[in-house]
Amino acid sequence: MDHSQVSARAVAKVVLVAAAVVAALYFAYLIREVIGLFLIAAFFAVAIAPAVNWLDTRRVPRWLAILLVYLSIAAAIFGIGLLIVPPLVNGVEDLSNDLPGYVDDLRENQTFRDYDDRYHITEKLTQQAEELPAKLGDAAGTLRDVTVGVFTRFVQLFSILVITFFLVKDGNRLLEFLYRQVPPERAGRLRRIADDISDAIAGYVFGNFVISVLAGLVTYVTLIILDVPFAIPLAILFGFFDLIPLVGATLGGILVGIVVALVDFPVGLIIWAAVLIMYQQAENNLIQPFVYGKAVELHPLIVIIAILIGAALLGVLGALVAIPAAAAVQAVTRDYWRLSRGNGDGAHAPQAPAEAG
Repeated sequence: MDHSQVSARAVAKVVLVAAAVVAALYFAYLIREVIGLFLIAAFFAVAIAPAVNWLDTRRVPRWLAILLVYLSIAAAIFGIGLLIVPPLVNGVEDLSNDLPGYVDDLRENQTFRDYDDRYHITEKLTQQAEELPAKLGDAAGTLRDVTVGVFTRFVQLFSILVITFFLVKDGNRLLEFLYRQVPPERAGRLRRIADDISDAIAGYVFGNFVISVLAGLVTYVTLIILDVPFAIPLAILFGFFDLIPLVGATLGGILVGIVVALVDFPVGLIIWAAVLIMYQQAENNLIQPFVYGKAVELHPLIVIIAILIGAALLGVLGALVAIPAAAAVQAVTRDYWRLSRGNGDGAHAPQAPAEAG
């Protein structure tokens, strides 16, 4: 009788726990957009926290420091838009008028003329030049639709900024409140995990920004040497694409290469391809390990797998946040590794296998 009662009690407990888990997962599914907004705000808060802390140490009120960082980011986006959009629009209009002349110039090149006779490139380019103004109008319509879509999401953007504001302003007090609710030993572990995640995200954001600026400078100098028009917009465009791990530099390089080919084929295109290959090798093997090494401390294999998973789940956004997300997982794994080795304080614990290499 006792055994049957115990068994029934155990079964009831399992059923209740399973029902509670299912209910929690279903509730999380219902509020998935809110959870997504909060996670984006938390990532953004950690990313801008170093700049806010720097202003805070110089006796700028914390709320004002956050607003100044917001204004700086908005000004940077607006400035980049002014540098890129008008020249590109004017450039497309000029290109639609000058492309027939570029095609005639290309015909004077023996190599291009051989390919043109075989694949009829000139005829296709001329046809595209005639259709380019109409396509520009379609692009403007698409841009208008995208702009309207952005404004329709203003509430979400405003919510992210508000949540980020309070996380940066009162985040430390919130964390300290949570630490006080658990035993001191566990609070120490949570504090170490939070510090590791914060350092990894801040280091990744700063490092990615530095690498993109360097990529833009290399592109600008190369285009100036090759006397390619729109050097500044193209350099900014390449730097923006370079923010995307693994494939960003290649995509940006192809776009820049198309413009270079129209201006100086094949010499300029060959030089740009050589510069692009050399820069990618330097970035992948020298710059990224040096910039990310101390902050993120991820094995290259883990970086690649994380980016592929992030891209599969969330596209470009997932690829951007994959590395800091993997660093966060590594921080939790490192804490579990220390605990499993019987060293709860982690003061002299060996490093986790995820940091190898």
